Amino acid sequence: MILRPLRDTEEDAEAVGVVAAAAFGAPHALGGAPGTPEPPERIARYRSINRHLARTDPGGCWLALDDAGTPVGTALSTRREGTWGLALFAVLPQAQGRGVGRELLAAALLHGRACLRGIICGSRDPRAAAAYRQAGFTLHPAMRLRGPVDKARLAAPDGAVHEGSAKHRDMMDSVDRRTRGGAHGPDHEELLRHYTLLVVDDLAGSGYVYVDAANDGRVHLLAATSRRLAKRLLTAALLSAPEGAGAEVRNLTAEQEWAVDVGLAAGLELTNAGYVCLRGMRPPNPYIPSGMFL
Repeated sequence: MILRPLRDTEEDAEAVGVVAAAAFGAPHALGGAPGTPEPPERIARYRSINRHLARTDPGGCWLALDDAGTPVGTALSTRREGTWGLALFAVLPQAQGRGVGRELLAAALLHGRACLRGIICGSRDPRAAAAYRQAGFTLHPAMRLRGPVDKARLAAPDGAVHEGSAKHRDMMDSVDRRTRGGAHGPDHEELLRHYTLLVVDDLAGSGYVYVDAANDGRVHLLAATSRRLAKRLLTAALLSAPEGAGAEVRNLTAEQEWAVDVGLAAGLELTNAGYVCLRGMRPPNPYIPSGMFL
């Protein structure tokens, strides 16, 4: 087996997608619902994100190749102002049990060796959960909200929410530092390319949320300076979901009960879904991490 850094190329970005789809089950690996075909634009979006991570963190993004040069595993990690995150960790089924995952995770963890904090949005895979625990992470059971939004049941936001843009970058970085200990920095540029940004920034505080308002209503990342503003943002995000589309909010720990309450009020179904794994930090609150941008 050969381990090499991920390159900022379409070929490598596609290889990451193929490995993830095979490891987790297409189209789940790309964020879609099981049993539905993946739209080309969603595939292109995730390849763009893979290339973004390869550019910003060349020391944290890796591909594992077998002796024939075929990709069999990948690990993508980021380092943002002292906060390390594991964006993706996948190994093909036929390569599991051979030490591929162990070497990939070790390489990704090395990228964050100087970071005080670490975060992983883990699946329910018991082997991955064990590996994260052995690496010193605390496993916080996570929940997921999913389903069509019943907008008639959801009260209007209790204040103004505006569509955001790149001009809100400094505000968002400030909220990031307050909630998770490190700004997302260049990740905001990539997120703005793919998702709708909603923001609150007034005397009561500030916050933001990214939502796929044009397609499926999935919430990808939310941070705010108070629970009240976080509830306002999540309410606005769910109300922006296309009619008939099923919204989704992932990676909710018990500390995010404010989000659970909003989702249940909107008629979403609550289920168990993996872990939010943390090292050197308590669950950020009010904060909903993104699976890839954390």
